[in-house]
Amino acid sequence: MAWDFETEPEFEEDLAWMRAFIEREIIPLEPLFDELPGEEWKIVKRHLQDQVKERGLWGAFLDPNLGGKGFGQLHLALMSEIIGRCMMSMTIFGVQAPDSGNMELLAHGANEAQKERWLWPNLRGDISSAFALTEPFFAGADPTVIGTTATKDGEEWVINGHKWFITNASVADIVLVFAETNPEGRPHRHASVFVVPSGTPGMEIVRDINTMAHPDTEYGRPGNHAEIVFHDCRVPADHLIGQPGEGFVLAQQRLGGGRIHHAMRWLGQAQRSLDILCERAVSRTSHGKLLAQHQMVQDYVALSHMEIQSARLLTFQTAWKMDKYGAAAVRADLGMVKALVSKVVLAVLDRTIQVCGALGYSSDLPVESWYRTTRFGPIGDGPDELHKAVLARTILKGYKPVEGWPTEHLPSRKPAAEAKWAELRTQAGLTS
Repeated sequence: MAWDFETEPEFEEDLAWMRAFIEREIIPLEPLFDELPGEEWKIVKRHLQDQVKERGLWGAFLDPNLGGKGFGQLHLALMSEIIGRCMMSMTIFGVQAPDSGNMELLAHGANEAQKERWLWPNLRGDISSAFALTEPFFAGADPTVIGTTATKDGEEWVINGHKWFITNASVADIVLVFAETNPEGRPHRHASVFVVPSGTPGMEIVRDINTMAHPDTEYGRPGNHAEIVFHDCRVPADHLIGQPGEGFVLAQQRLGGGRIHHAMRWLGQAQRSLDILCERAVSRTSHGKLLAQHQMVQDYVALSHMEIQSARLLTFQTAWKMDKYGAAAVRADLGMVKALVSKVVLAVLDRTIQVCGALGYSSDLPVESWYRTTRFGPIGDGPDELHKAVLARTILKGYKPVEGWPTEHLPSRKPAAEAKWAELRTQAGLTS
């Protein structure tokens, strides 16, 4: 396996433009972002998005026939790392979740009329979307078991159920709902995906849930996670995406590359956090010397750098393998990357808070906010425990059981070793 670590000069120019654009136009807004007037922000956001579109970097994860450039996962990973330095950048570059995943689902499953109605407006940024899969009384780690149902009634589908932690549902124009339509098809051919427009009777947005990231959240804040109840919610038959029972397959279209992009954004955040740590270490004096001269702080710096670089290379390798062999061939690798990077970024954030002390713990630095938001990483998109279990099972398939002593049992290997030694002595011209 060989891999060239260099990127094409023209693509490196795009990366350089992204770095400068994010540092110049987006990061400076961070102290004010929660205070910006909503309507004015929409106009400014469109102004920034137009610059990204002019550069040809909008929605870059999409195939060329959907307006993307067909960059491939390795190039997208490099872009995601830069975007991750400021999570606000996702919206500016058209790669924000859950819209990005929903666009991939609609691109694979929707018919032409549905694409005209929902995909293209979502791609342009004219509408926003949510994806309603998880439920309060069934494990989110197991989407093969759901309680929400959709029953055909003439030319309509009637949806009943309870959804939980649905990102952006309170502000989305459409909600893609995962509901069981074919119980006989369990576990993987039982559910379907429906588009439910905002304001549809029977879809009640109960609340936006307070979280570790936003303990006192305001209803309708982008990025919130909603609780939804469906009570005899009726949608036309043409709001079904794909065929009945294809929901699980369509949902998988939202994953794969998305895990690489998440991982690289986290690593971009981790590197920015390490930058904060290092700046503090060379600026702050404690017990007569700089923090940077204390061995414990040096250990934090070295360990954080090693972890970031190791995770970065593993993620790049997985992206390269995905480009070469396809998503199905790297399923375990994708889970490995997600589980590893979600832990690395939290470790680096935690060390930064520790080195910065009370300042790091306060909201005067962005690190505590990043930590609270990123703590969901090991839970969302499949818990890390699930990904590690899949990885372990994949690895173990390459081994066969033995009876008796292990293969490497030294006493058992001794007769073969003696025979090999005698053979080599003879070949070397030694006589007994």
